[in-house]
Amino acid sequence: MAEKANKDKKEGFLKRTAHRFVKGFKDMRGEIKKVVWPSKKQIINNSAVVLACCLIVGVFIWILDGALSSLVNLLLSSAG
Repeated sequence: MAEKANKDKKEGFLKRTAHRFVKGFKDMRGEIKKVVWPSKKQIINNSAVVLACCLIVGVFIWILDGALSSLVNLLLSSAG
């Protein structure tokens, strides 16, 4: 009798798990249909903005690095 109860419990668990798995994929499919995908023009524009920002930040870090390196070299040369 205990074996039958265990078997029923196990099958119930597998059935519930499979149902959750299938429901999750159905929900995901529904959510993907709701997504508003950008146009090609928007993708190109956004990519250009990101590249420009990366370039600006890179130049800023390069200038800051050069200034701080000069300052450290000046301090080390005056200390020695």
